[in-house]
Amino acid sequence: MHTVPLIGYSSLLSGRPGDKIDFKVSSEHTLNYSARLFRSVSADPNPDGAGIIEYDCDDLFPEQSFASRVQGFDPGSYAVTKAPITISAKQSISFTILVYPTFLGQREQSLIDFGKLNLSLDKNGHAIFKTNQGQVKSADNAVEKFWYRVEAMVTNLGNMRIELTRLGEEENSEPTTTQLGMQIDLSQTATVFIASKCADNRIRNSFNGKIEAPQILADNQPIAVWDFSKNISSKIVPGVGCVDLKLENMPTRAVTGAAWDASEMNWQHKPEHYGAISFHEDDIYDFNWETDFSFVIPPNMPSGIYVMRISCGDHYDAMPFFVCPRKGHASAKLCVLVSTFTYVIYGNHARPDYEASWLERMNEWKAYPHNPANFPNYGLSTYNNHVDGRGICHASHRRPLFNLRPGYITFGQASCSGLRHFQADSHLISWLHSKNITYDIITDEQLHCDGWDAINQYDAVLTGSHPEYHTQETLDALTRYRDGGGALHYLGGNGFYWRIARHQEDSGFLEIRRAEDGLRAWASEPGEYYNAFDGTYGGLWRRNGRAPQKLVGVGFTAQGTFKGMPYQRTCFDPEFDWVFDGIDSPILGDFGFSGNGAAGFELDRIDPKLGPGYTITILAQSFAVDENFILVPEEQLTHLTNLSGGPENEVKRADMIYFEVPNGGRVFSVGSITFCGSLPWNNFDNTVSRLLLNVLSRSLKLTQA
Repeated sequence: MHTVPLIGYSSLLSGRPGDKIDFKVSSEHTLNYSARLFRSVSADPNPDGAGIIEYDCDDLFPEQSFASRVQGFDPGSYAVTKAPITISAKQSISFTILVYPTFLGQREQSLIDFGKLNLSLDKNGHAIFKTNQGQVKSADNAVEKFWYRVEAMVTNLGNMRIELTRLGEEENSEPTTTQLGMQIDLSQTATVFIASKCADNRIRNSFNGKIEAPQILADNQPIAVWDFSKNISSKIVPGVGCVDLKLENMPTRAVTGAAWDASEMNWQHKPEHYGAISFHEDDIYDFNWETDFSFVIPPNMPSGIYVMRISCGDHYDAMPFFVCPRKGHASAKLCVLVSTFTYVIYGNHARPDYEASWLERMNEWKAYPHNPANFPNYGLSTYNNHVDGRGICHASHRRPLFNLRPGYITFGQASCSGLRHFQADSHLISWLHSKNITYDIITDEQLHCDGWDAINQYDAVLTGSHPEYHTQETLDALTRYRDGGGALHYLGGNGFYWRIARHQEDSGFLEIRRAEDGLRAWASEPGEYYNAFDGTYGGLWRRNGRAPQKLVGVGFTAQGTFKGMPYQRTCFDPEFDWVFDGIDSPILGDFGFSGNGAAGFELDRIDPKLGPGYTITILAQSFAVDENFILVPEEQLTHLTNLSGGPENEVKRADMIYFEVPNGGRVFSVGSITFCGSLPWNNFDNTVSRLLLNVLSRSLKLTQA
């Protein structure tokens, strides 16, 4: 596999004082590598801006050296018994299984592996049953995206039989038999692997497709049976009178099985129609590397963004993590909500427009040197597809995430910095430092787990540029904060858009089902719109009755290329002059490090039909002028009409708004994903910077110079 010489990841993305963060590293060097801690202020490598700004934290973590070692990883999801199974058949052993291949590829794919017995499909779709002494191959071959029953048997006299039957066409199938000419000892004790095999302690021959109802029989009596329709939200498949299976590398559950007939779309209502599990050779969500060193967050560590940098020779890696204050002990009036759920969902997004020419800019700017497009074996993002074309619906931070690194460039061809997510959010962090505004970091993790208690002490909460993915718990917490008198500042675009689920047994895993509509990289299969992790209906929060407008007054309306435009001031009511204090021009943000403008790429607008029910003031607007901007699918009705009822060009816009709720809560939203990219322009001295300072000063009761 193509690997990175020095790479690592952390056990936690965020923590509070007292929490231990383990760092797991793979180094192909012979020399030791060094580790050093820094506080991150700016992650934008653009030399025309502030550049990478980090401050050493040697007082918290003195530079240390650790022995290099290579830690391997095996892509490919599978099921494995928790313990070996002992079998003492006297006459025969049989395997039966239902399979739905989705990508036959160029190699053999294992279905059931049990000691000296293996059942698989070859690259042409023929079923093969092997023992140590020989094999038998089916006359028929499977084709992709049809259900088949595979039955195989071996007797103690050396007779072998296999039959591949397409469901619904049983009369057309013919078994294949062979005689090995020797007696076979059928007794063994071994671990059972489903959808892969283990050879030399490595996972091999992973299967692509769905599997249902695997069984092992001894002398025609079932000794190992697993019903995949049971315990669907778990990583454990209970055995029917036998040992349980563990699921590794997160294969997908709550997928349609052989019995599914579209009579039910919710797996919880008819689980027998969802008795399949979908496996892929490129599933990988937890590398399970051993810990090389750890860091316990000390009590005196300021809340902020930190980076553990490792280096050896010319190679380096930089693992960010987020330090939150002790629960209930805010150290500032301001909270910056860091969108770690969104970071992870996008983790290792291999963009289809990536080109090798981007390396020139990366080298010139000394940007982060690796791109997931060059390392798909490290696992891709939920914006990519599996090898069989099915959308990736699981995400995890328990692996190296290339695009969660200081200096990573998302758009290598852009005429600006070309940043998104963590790096783009550092434009806001560097602005706060430039204005000497103290802040605490709270991440989605804390907001989900602690709810309103995580943010109730803050006078103001700021989001970053793209808080797109949320759970019910995070939305509930923000709504309660706003309605309880808090000041919520939404400084991005396309926020609060998709519903996600966290695994109930392992919170490090996230799930997204891209159901029905929405601007999406792929579409969920029919019947597979409900999350396996918690049983909730997936897709847009708008489809779940919680449109972004209900929380922050604006919601996603249009997307285009990574280009920005200025806002035009629209509100001249003296009651809102405080927003524009010190700003003479009605044109705001015709500059920026994200898209070269404050309003761009993904735009949000108000919608009275979806709004929060309070009076909203539009402070400024920006209309898309680039013909590449399109309405999001949930807004479009036909080629002539959309849900607004007006001309399409009138709704492809960003609305900067302000509104208040009865208990003193207030919301400021900018309606654009590129807004924060304008803050550092001209050394943080510009109209966008001034406007945000005006708004924040009112919320925090700051005195401006």
